[in-house]
This record gives sequence, C-alpha cells and structure tokens, in this order.
Amino acid sequence: MTADEFRRLALAVPTSFEQSHMRHPDFRVAGKIFASLGVPDEVKLAPDQQRAVIKKAPKIFKPCPGAWGRRGYTNVYLPVAGVAVVREALDAAAKNACLKKK
Repeated sequence: MTADEFRRLALAVPTSFEQSHMRHPDFRVAGKIFASLGVPDEVKLAPDQQRAVIKKAPKIFKPCPGAWGRRGYTNVYLPVAGVAVVREALDAAAKNACLKKK
C-alpha cells in the first residue's frame, strides 16, 4: 500500500477530511483525528481494538512507542498492508473519534 492509497481509504470514511498537524497530514471526523500519515503512519484505536488488529496482522500493525501505544495509537506498516485490513482499522478509528466528547 502506498501513502496515496492510505489517503484514499481514509478519505472514503463518511464525513472524513484531511488537515495537517505537526507538518504531516491527518484525517478527521467530527473534528477529531483518527489517522495520520508520515511520522509515522498510524490509526487511533482503542487498546482492545489495537490488540485485535495486531493479532490479525502483526506484520502490518504495531503499537506506537510509549504511552501513546498503550492508549491505542497504532503504527501501520504500509509496504505490506492490504486494503481490507487497513480499511477495517480506519473504520474503527473513525467510529471511535465520533464517539469522543467534544
């Protein structure tokens, strides 16, 4: 998967849009970031969702380092990623973002 393919999948999430944060692209729903590209490529999952995607695709997903990773932030290794598994993670991350309090 390329960064452009990841971008297309993220923007295919209903009501999502792209912005920039810390000089790299991020993707948002309801004003909340659910994924980002570049440093590194990642999705924001709940910790239980993170464990599930890592179990399903350990070569694609890894927890981000430190406290961020323990909170569900998950790196996505795009060169070996498949569309279906990344779409599933992006959908979960977007739903989580919609549920967060403003």
